[in-house]
Amino acid sequence: VQLQASGGGLVQTGTSLSLSCATSGGTFSDFTMGWFRQSPGRKREFVASISKSGDRAFLRNSVKDRFTISRDNAKNTVYLRANGLIPEDTAVYYCAAGVVEPDAAVGLAGTYTYWGRGTQVTVSS
Repeated sequence: VQLQASGGGLVQTGTSLSLSCATSGGTFSDFTMGWFRQSPGRKREFVASISKSGDRAFLRNSVKDRFTISRDNAKNTVYLRANGLIPEDTAVYYCAAGVVEPDAAVGLAGTYTYWGRGTQVTVSS
């Protein structure tokens, strides 16, 4: 399974970005999809996840009022809409795929099997 994240960039505080992650080589609808991020000197952290059918989504507290995760199983793509970006959101954003059960495990990077290379998001103040 290959994952390719895109949509990152350099933006100003308060603006928005839409990240996409296209997958190939597997059955997309078999996987829980997640977004993680990592900034220099920090551990990779969970941002959001969405269930196989898209009926359940989870987001970290610091983004849940600003970010939205969605998926299109017909296009084998997961999205992350990031609104109201702040400098603390600056990081490399990674998408991940895995068979993740139960829901309590969606925030754990180790439960995802496949990872994309990441896309850089930089938010200037």
